[in-house]
Amino acid sequence: MTGSDAGSCVATRHLSLVTMNDVYFKKRLDYYCRGQSFAFDVAHTLFSSHQIDEGTDLFLRTIDVPAPRSIIDMGCGCGVIGIVLARMFPAAQVTALDRDLLAVRYTRQNAALNHTANLTVIGSVGLESAPDEPVDLIVANIPAKIGDDAIEREFILEPLERLRPGGDYWLVVVSGLNHLIPSIGVRHQLKLKQIKKRAGYSVYHLHKPEL
Repeated sequence: MTGSDAGSCVATRHLSLVTMNDVYFKKRLDYYCRGQSFAFDVAHTLFSSHQIDEGTDLFLRTIDVPAPRSIIDMGCGCGVIGIVLARMFPAAQVTALDRDLLAVRYTRQNAALNHTANLTVIGSVGLESAPDEPVDLIVANIPAKIGDDAIEREFILEPLERLRPGGDYWLVVVSGLNHLIPSIGVRHQLKLKQIKKRAGYSVYHLHKPEL
């Protein structure tokens, strides 16, 4: 199964009917993507707690990869990208990372809610606590306000190093970073390709050459 498989990504929003014994809980979001239904519990203080982020939705509409054996989702938030990919590629081992421990809690909860036993969640700044083994696919919705140097090192160069030869890095950014991402590619002679742009977001792809 590849990212080009049919099926649109449509989010519907409603208040959860489940009483959550969690002071951070805000609501449950229903999400339909690539012919499958998902549900995500979100917290008041986490990224995009009102609806599924438009950049995330564009990313999941766009990504097109051969079936990977291993995936890292960097800055996973409540887990949407990693969980959808874990369902798309059930034979893959997915590792979701976030520096926010509340995001780790909610991604773990949402992985159970969506029956994605092939996803593991780790608290990590960048890749520093991730497994050391090279991976087939890295994905990220890059945070816009962490600074240019952090984006360059932790969200471009270090992921590229962690990919196996022949692996792929797919990322989505807000349009305000469209000046930065290509300049990083030029500076480091990376073949970063903008795949799609919509509604203030852009999806990029970087393929690591075979040795």
